[in-house]
Amino acid sequence: MKKWALRIGIVVLLLSIVGLWRYFASQNDKNDGEIETTKAFITNITEKIVATGAINPRKEVMVKAQISGVIDELYVEPGDLVAKGQRLARIELVPDEVNVSNAQANVELARLRYKQSKQELERQQAVNKENLDVENARATLENAKREEARNKKLFDEGVISEQEYRQFQLDLELRQADFKNAQIRTSNSLKQLELDLDVRQQELNAAISNLQLLKEGVSNNSKQVANIVTATTDGMVLDTPIKEGGSVVERNTFNDGTTIASIADMSSLVFEGNIDESEVGKLKEGMPLKLTVGAIQDEVFDATLEFIAPKGVNTNGVVNFQIRAAIENPEKNGVLLRAGYSANADIILNNKKNVLAIKERDLIFKGDSTLVDLKKGDEYESSLVQLGVSDGINVEVLEGLDTTQLVKVQK
Repeated sequence: MKKWALRIGIVVLLLSIVGLWRYFASQNDKNDGEIETTKAFITNITEKIVATGAINPRKEVMVKAQISGVIDELYVEPGDLVAKGQRLARIELVPDEVNVSNAQANVELARLRYKQSKQELERQQAVNKENLDVENARATLENAKREEARNKKLFDEGVISEQEYRQFQLDLELRQADFKNAQIRTSNSLKQLELDLDVRQQELNAAISNLQLLKEGVSNNSKQVANIVTATTDGMVLDTPIKEGGSVVERNTFNDGTTIASIADMSSLVFEGNIDESEVGKLKEGMPLKLTVGAIQDEVFDATLEFIAPKGVNTNGVVNFQIRAAIENPEKNGVLLRAGYSANADIILNNKKNVLAIKERDLIFKGDSTLVDLKKGDEYESSLVQLGVSDGINVEVLEGLDTTQLVKVQK
């Protein structure tokens, strides 16, 4: 009995499969026999290119740490409006013992050099006060004058020759020059020592300031407090990557430094996106864009294309070019555009209104020719048509078709 029941079940299943196959086959034959027609219609056609990208501020500044340490206090949070020079954070220094030790040694060395320079200046001032250098030259000069006067008398009496007398005149001129040079050297030496003392004083102050900066983050000789981070521009705080208690590294030649906050001017926003190389040749600066933002429903923003990258970037075998467009009214209808919103941009290439059009699906392409099947009686004949702009669904018909003719729908 079980075998007979199994055989009957198999037969019933096979008959059901055959019945279903015959049903669907008859439906397909019926559909194949039905030919749908349509007519050309009047509509608006906008030819455009779609680019994907994001909304970004035109100007965004990363405020870096000037010293290393730990964030002791944050004075702002994302969304706050700040002005240039406003305090953003305070850094608690964690002094490096090696650097502090070197700074202390530099202070002692600078203090010693200052002391030596001061002593030398005081010695020279004492010498100048007694006119020791100048008096020696003066005495030599007076002696040369007496010798010249005595020998001139002998020359006038004919006791010595003119050549001998000229020798004493020359010696007097030399002693006069020596006396003037001694006066100049004394004055210049004093000025040089005063200048050297001033330089040593500045070196000592700089060494003390550096030591104080390493220990406390504050220098008495500077109006700026190194451990207080201030805004470098006006704008809105977009992000504070480091929170209170987080460590920061100073900006230097080998390190970009830790970002304390990013500040941007949110009144000037741009759309930044990418366009395929096959479309970039159709673009030019100044073209209008329509932006749709995924996070904002039923709102379209106007923008103007202002930049097309001169060089493309190959990504997974596809070359894309970066574009940038200025958003004309980022606060349209009170809507707040936020940095980082993803957006799509419709770049308008051509916009035609009230033109004759047909669905692209109903076109037939043969070589360089474009045709449609027109109904004439009970038959269909292929007819050439000349086309204009297309939006990917509808295409403008320039010649070869009117609104009264029936066109076969191509399935």
